[in-house]
Amino acid sequence: MIINSGIDLIEVKRIKKAANRWGNKFIKRVFTDEEISYSKEKKFFYQHLAARFAAKEAVLKAFGEGWRGFVRWKDVEVLKNKDGKPHIEVYGYLRELKNEKMIKSISISLSHTKDYAVANCILVR
Repeated sequence: MIINSGIDLIEVKRIKKAANRWGNKFIKRVFTDEEISYSKEKKFFYQHLAARFAAKEAVLKAFGEGWRGFVRWKDVEVLKNKDGKPHIEVYGYLRELKNEKMIKSISISLSHTKDYAVANCILVR
C-alpha cells in the first residue's frame, strides 16, 4: 500500500554553482562517497549529482520531514542495483522513522536533462 510520495525538481546549474563556490566541501557534505564515485564515472557529472540531490529532497518530502536539525544530507543515499535501477538507503533518524511507519520499500525514479533533474519517491507499506 502506498502511504505517501514526494517529488523534487532542481536546476543542474544550482548544483554546479554551489560546487564551484564551495568546492569539495559542498560535495562531501551533501553526497556520500558512493554517490560521488558514481557521478564521476559519468560524462555529465553535475546532472547526476543534481538527480541525487533531487532524490534526497523527494525522499524527505515523502517522509514529511524536511531538513530538520537531526536529518543530514547523507542520511539519504542513492545507490544502483545490479541492473542499474536506482534505490534508496536511509540512515539515522530516517531509518528509525522508516521502521516506525512500517515502510517496506522506498521507490525512487530519477531523470535529468542538460538543465534540470527530477526525482519522484513513493513510500510503500
